[in-house]
Amino acid sequence: MDLEQAMDQLGIRGKLYSAYMAALELGEATVNQIATRAGLGRTTAYSILERLEEEGLVTMVERGEKRLVVPEDPHVLLQRLENKQRTLIELMPQLRSLYNSSRTKPEIRFYEGEDAVRTVLWDTLTAQSKMLRGVLSTSQLLESVGEQQMEEYIQQRIARGIHLQVLRSASQDIDTLWPDSDGQLRELRYAPEHITLGMTTYVYDDKVVMLSSKREDYGLIIRSKDFANLYAAMFDGLWAISHAPAPQDKPARLRKRSA
Repeated sequence: MDLEQAMDQLGIRGKLYSAYMAALELGEATVNQIATRAGLGRTTAYSILERLEEEGLVTMVERGEKRLVVPEDPHVLLQRLENKQRTLIELMPQLRSLYNSSRTKPEIRFYEGEDAVRTVLWDTLTAQSKMLRGVLSTSQLLESVGEQQMEEYIQQRIARGIHLQVLRSASQDIDTLWPDSDGQLRELRYAPEHITLGMTTYVYDDKVVMLSSKREDYGLIIRSKDFANLYAAMFDGLWAISHAPAPQDKPARLRKRSA
């Protein structure tokens, strides 16, 4: 994908693209200089540059009798995307409340590739109930998502007041990562030793999501009230026979390290 195609996906296309590229190449320049470089008329160039200024991509400054255009560091494009993502996540509960979910057929969405697991994981932040039931494998999540992104996700979950009931297997755990914590809105229990929970899944609202290992690289979202109710009931049954962490329940890898 070339630069123009990539910028088109960011909404900077046509005359907007031409003017922005000219501004970046020229640095501090007059409107006339940018218009000439971009092949635009002076009036059109003014209008386009005002739009770029609204987007935070350039700044208009007065220098004596001249009006100059100063391009901002292109890193603002990344900040722009991050701000849009945060806004969209915050709006999602309101948008979802307006969405007509009266259909009877379940909806199944399958994602694959490098960002599949992250896409599905971030969907759990839309939980309107503010409650997640999760079966987690820390070793799998570290491999498929990574500790840095998981920490970012946890902070987002906490900021949105979303509580997590999580079941894990001690044999699949890594050290004391993501422990039982009131501050992090996390209640942890370990499943009985004869039950191995090796795949990460969540249930919330009318959804069940599944996150694969790095080897398979896929994420699955099943939207079905009946299926979500069934999975929640099975989770609650397993939760009832599981137990809170205790000193003797240290993960297997930690016990080896401490031995």
